[in-house]
Amino acid sequence: MALIDAILEELEAETGTTRRVLERVPGDRLDWRPAPKARTLGELAKHVAVVPGAVAELAAAPSPVQAPDFSVPDAGPQSASELLPLLEDSIARARKALRALDDAALRETWRMVKGERELFAVPRLAFIRSTVLNHWYHHRGQLSVYLRALGVAVPSIYGPSADDDPFG
Repeated sequence: MALIDAILEELEAETGTTRRVLERVPGDRLDWRPAPKARTLGELAKHVAVVPGAVAELAAAPSPVQAPDFSVPDAGPQSASELLPLLEDSIARARKALRALDDAALRETWRMVKGERELFAVPRLAFIRSTVLNHWYHHRGQLSVYLRALGVAVPSIYGPSADDDPFG
């Protein structure tokens, strides 16, 4: 089994969970934010939808890679109905980018730079694990907290939630 196969299996399993969370985003509350410095619900939901594809493509790019500008978040969607198509497109892009990587590419040192300054150098597989996957889960967790604060039923993620018990 190629190293990337385990990552792709996890991506597939987590996509269903992410889809369940995004399905709960209320379209009439996209501008809501829990604090002045926080992203709006729409901005965060869109970020959750697009992370896998955008970061997988970045990870698959030849090293060194120039760091994206993280200072301004993407604008939120105009409606919640945009979120699932964004996710599906993102997952398709992630699959394509990740399937192009062989074991040698996954083991090589991958570098991100800002101008001439190196920000970090890690095995490409470590970047994929931490940023395509763990970063995605982190923001999905934030999104579930937003839903709870808005009184929206939170779906089961890794087990029962207070609102959804698939084992019950």
